[in-house]
Amino acid sequence: MTMYPLKFEPILKTKVWGGEKIAKFKNITTDLHGIGESWEISAYTGDDSVVSEGPLAGKTLTELVSEYKGKLVGEHVYAENGNEFPLLIKFIDARDDLSIQVHPDDKMAAAHHPGMRGKTEMWYVVDTDPGAQLLVGLKNDITPEEYERRIADNTITDVLVRHDVKKGDVFFLPAGRIHAICSGCFISEIQQTSDLTYRIYDYNRPGLDGKPRELHTELAKEAIDYKVYPSYKTEYTPKKNACTTLVDCKYFTTDLYELDSAFELDLKDVDSFLVVMCTSGSGSITDSEGNKVSVRKGETLLVPACCKGLSVVPSGELTFITSKVR
Repeated sequence: MTMYPLKFEPILKTKVWGGEKIAKFKNITTDLHGIGESWEISAYTGDDSVVSEGPLAGKTLTELVSEYKGKLVGEHVYAENGNEFPLLIKFIDARDDLSIQVHPDDKMAAAHHPGMRGKTEMWYVVDTDPGAQLLVGLKNDITPEEYERRIADNTITDVLVRHDVKKGDVFFLPAGRIHAICSGCFISEIQQTSDLTYRIYDYNRPGLDGKPRELHTELAKEAIDYKVYPSYKTEYTPKKNACTTLVDCKYFTTDLYELDSAFELDLKDVDSFLVVMCTSGSGSITDSEGNKVSVRKGETLLVPACCKGLSVVPSGELTFITSKVR
């Protein structure tokens, strides 16, 4: 069967801090309330994305990787990852502040959670409420001992950098960097396929079951990168009708496209799948085999590695980000 750009059913996650924006943003009807995350493309255990339309409808992402291998994900990607899809793609809506957290790297994950990956990720801010902020990185040098004391006396936020944020802001979060999404932020998240999160501080609030959520103080103590960096925000200059690279790391490369006219993406030299997350506008995408799909705000596509090009035609204006594995 000829591969084509794939759409998947969103996997909706109710969170204690979740809101009502995801359903509206994606234009879907659901009885769920407090949706904090929409897992757009996932092969994480127990949360395997299912194709929503076309000849492959009903197939899971893991089934597709197993069947199509390098044709779907790229030959070098399949050689390195086998049947495990390497990225997890999300939209996140924070009505309230998320917990302050940190993620382990691959080495620590292997040591403490055999068979699991670490978690390096990035955020692209899709929209914000007035006054929205993100917590990213340390502003003061602290020792592991001071970290523990500040958890105990509820002052950990005093040593974190608060960033006022707006639509289009980007933050790269390598494993080990303390961070938290704060209320009023709606973001796209690209990350390694991992759900390893060490919760550092949760404002002493109850979870959905009415009980305090578990903290991972000792694991976080080991995972944290205690170095203070001069800047934590990714600076870039967007270009109209062109490719703007946002993040290029060992796990993924993410680019931004802001289009108001037809555009050609040349993928001949790309040996990887391409994730396309539409953050505003609408249009159509036609692959190198002539398969045409519509795309609009809130939709995410997975373009197979065997596709050697995309023709994108916006309906007015169209903004999307793409992610691949280099």
